[in-house]
Amino acid sequence: MASIGIVYELHDAYPRRPDDPADAHVEYEPLATLLALERAIAHAGHRPVRLGRPRDLLDAAAKGDIHVGAALSIAEGYGSRNREAWAPVLLEMLAIPQLGSDALTLSLSLDKAWTRAVVAEAGVPVAPGAPAASAGEARALALPLPCFVKPRWEGTAKGIDRGSRVETRDALAAAVARVVERYRQPALVEAFLPGAEYTVTVIGNDPPRALPVLQRALEADTRIGLHAVEEPGAALAHVTPGALDAALEAELAALALRAFRALACRDFARADFKCDAVGRPFFLEINPLPTFAPDGSFGILAELAGRSYESLVAEVIELGLRRLGLAP
Repeated sequence: MASIGIVYELHDAYPRRPDDPADAHVEYEPLATLLALERAIAHAGHRPVRLGRPRDLLDAAAKGDIHVGAALSIAEGYGSRNREAWAPVLLEMLAIPQLGSDALTLSLSLDKAWTRAVVAEAGVPVAPGAPAASAGEARALALPLPCFVKPRWEGTAKGIDRGSRVETRDALAAAVARVVERYRQPALVEAFLPGAEYTVTVIGNDPPRALPVLQRALEADTRIGLHAVEEPGAALAHVTPGALDAALEAELAALALRAFRALACRDFARADFKCDAVGRPFFLEINPLPTFAPDGSFGILAELAGRSYESLVAEVIELGLRRLGLAP
């Protein structure tokens, strides 16, 4: 039995700042996710240990008060494109074996513009796009309309709403200016892809493997992912326009694995793709720090496989421990 530390942030982990956007804390987890992850670690035969936020980990390290055989960070941090790397860097300095991707992969993959360049070099198709740090830069972009505008280094659909799809140069400039002002970072502008959206979860190492592809619902009017634009209490019309046959699923799995390897991901990640008007898939982003919420992808995939959430996540943990040489 190993003691596995969990670095995490719940929704009340940090006080809100006066200029925070409404979705500033959307990436943090409810207590239910932490409890589910603890159950999965116990299911794998190990003892979960709560290490708290990255700042709590730092305080405990100063006191020499960390006693775990390995650790898993689901902490997002805040305020910079290196925020997901806070805990992994500390764990590396403390020589604590870490499940999941390392600090460099987490920082690189959070920066969507850099990620696009790396995966494109590896042969993964990406839509035409470029970063823009001002309304003036946005107007100068030679991209076809409509375009899609999102923060350059955010996740969990932060900074995305129905206005993220823009049809005119004026709307494009305004959307970029809004991202820069609210999220204090450049925007990423991409040609809008109107087709189906898919997500591929990858687990394991040497070799990693792709789990069954999931299609995401799209908001019927804008064709933006419903998860990004839905609001509590509002019922939006949605569509799932894709026809996921064996050939497309195999292509999506191969592309996800290629992106996983290109970014040196470890143990687990989730890659997102969207299709153009004729059904060709293009890479959107990869998240080496996906949610372990039981109603998220891991829970859905476990249900499809006829197994429990705990058993699937326990398998993911064991694969990571095997990579670290801590499991047979």
